[in-house]
Parts: sequence; structure tokens; C-alpha cells
Amino acid sequence: NEYFLFFDWRVADTKEFQQKNVRIKYFPFSQYKRYLPFTYSHMLISAVLIKERLDIFHAPANTAPLTYTGDVVLTIHDLAIYRHPYWFPRGQTFSTKFLVPKSARKAKRIIAVSQATKKDIIRLFKINSEKIKVIYEGVIQHIGSKLAKKASKAQLQKKYKIGEKYLLFVGTLEPRKNLMNLIKAFNSLLLKNYRKFKDYELIIAGGKGWKYEEIFKTIKQQKFGYKIRFLNYIPHEEKVVLMKNATCFVFPTMYEGFGLPVLEAMSLGTPVITSKISSLPEIAGNAAVLVNPNKMEEITAAFNKVLANKNLRQKMSKAGLAQSRKFNWKKTAQETMKLYREVYQEKKPKKKVKKR
Repeated sequence: NEYFLFFDWRVADTKEFQQKNVRIKYFPFSQYKRYLPFTYSHMLISAVLIKERLDIFHAPANTAPLTYTGDVVLTIHDLAIYRHPYWFPRGQTFSTKFLVPKSARKAKRIIAVSQATKKDIIRLFKINSEKIKVIYEGVIQHIGSKLAKKASKAQLQKKYKIGEKYLLFVGTLEPRKNLMNLIKAFNSLLLKNYRKFKDYELIIAGGKGWKYEEIFKTIKQQKFGYKIRFLNYIPHEEKVVLMKNATCFVFPTMYEGFGLPVLEAMSLGTPVITSKISSLPEIAGNAAVLVNPNKMEEITAAFNKVLANKNLRQKMSKAGLAQSRKFNWKKTAQETMKLYREVYQEKKPKKKVKKR
């Protein structure tokens, strides 16, 4: 097989993708996409793909070019905007009402990253379930030890002024991440039992998203807001070290198509508290403490349960490592290749049987 990987101008380093049967291609004029977004995304890209005469085009992020007429495999990650539109800024009507549904219907196969996402696709777009294949994403195992050389725990504690004991959240600061309830739950934990948990901090790491201002207002309103630290976006190697050394990774999000941060924390042996909605129960399995993200008191109780019990944390650490090993990129690649072959076999002309 021969593979064509298409990038835009922002991707300069492609060394990790270079192999004998891989050809690296760049979409022309991609730096000017913002001036004519529709023309670029749907006409120019289609023309480039058609010129290459691909057997299959894999569109990896919910949509495919409208004017492309070849066979498409489409990956759909997340349909939160359909279920909870108020979590997102306006101006996405064309994409949600037309582009995503049309891409899903014209695709030969759809890859859903979880059973929860598959159910959403069927419910929202009335797609035949046989057309949808669940292929889980993977997580890199034992990544902490290699990256720790670049950013040690001591270095990061000094850089960000972090203590020995902390709970960690990693993700974009936006409404669906449920940070307001997380902040209130942590404050409630200290209000109820300050002496027991006074050494703990809540560390929030992530870029500022839509309506992030409300999150900082909530922190200021809490008695123990001074024990909540915001680090903004952090490099991957620093994220890994912070995850590995956290007492607990907390992710009480309102909706996730997959929930990769949960697996990243588990792969590092860090106990996880996350939500019992959308894809998270199937990803976390029995290795995490699951909470109703709408109930702040339940999140607080989970904090108390995990932080107060070292034996429980050790059990969660072992269970998390085992759970994370079920998700690996090699398996993802093998299942994706199998799907490609199925689509390719379907397009081959069937031999006519001569009747006597």
C-alpha cells in the first residue's frame, strides 16, 4: 500500500511520518485559507485530492470537502455541540446543520471513537449502525520516565510554585469542562475538613476557551480560592510530569467523545476521578471513581474518599494502568486498516457469473 499524508503550512516537521511507502503532501495556499475558507476547504482541497486519484480519503475530523466525489472514511470524535449548543459560541450553523450531517451521510464508513459517539451519530443523523465502526483511540504507555528527564518534578514545582500534594485538572477552560463545580467542590472539601486536607492544592492547566472569565470569577468567590492555581497551557512533557506526580487527576467534565486525558493519567498510574456520563464510563471502566458532574456534593465526596485512603489510591493506580493498556495505537491502526480494506473491496467490480 501507498499512503499520502496531507498537511497545511503550519506543520513543518514531518520526520515521524516519513517511511518508504508514505508520501508527504502539503495543501497549496493553505496560509490564505482564512480569506476564502469555503473555497479553500471544499473546492481547492477537493481538486488536490482528486488529482492524486486516491482509492480512499480518510477525513479525520468530522467533515469532508463537499465537492469531493471519491470514497471517504470519516472519523467523528465529538458531537457535543448538537446535544448542548449553549456550551459553544454562535456562528457554526453551516457546519452543524449542513456540513457535518452531509459528510456523515456520504461517507462509505464512519469511525466513531466510542460507543457513546456512535449512539449520538445514529440518533442525530439517522445513520445505519452497520455503517459505523467503533475504533478507540490509543494512549502511549510508560511515557513519564522518558519525558521526566526534560522536566523533573522538582523543576516544575519550583517553576510553578506547586506543593507536594495537589489535585490536577488538564483541559481547555470552557463551559463543558464543568470547572465551576470542580472549583466549588474543592472549596467545599476544605470548608468541611481543612485540617485533614489543608496541604492540598487544585492545579488547573489548560488554555483559555470560550467564557473562561466565569471560571476566574468563581475562584475569587471561594474562601480557599488562594489554593487553586491556574497554569495556562503547558507543554506536553510538563503535563506528563505533573500528571504522574499528582495525588489524583480530576476530570468531572459534562461531555466527552472519548476522554483521552483520563487514559493519559491512568497510563501514568495516577488515580482518576471523572464523570459517569457520555463516553467516560466505557473508557475508565472500573478503574476510576465516577461521579455525577451536576452534583457538586458528589464530587466533594469523591475527593474525600480518594484523598483520605492511601490503599484505595494504590488499588486505583494498578487498575488504571491495566485499563489504559486496553487502548493502544497499534490496535487502532490495525482496525483502521481493516476498515480501509473493507471499503476498497466494496468498490472493486464484482465478477459476473455466466448463466448456462
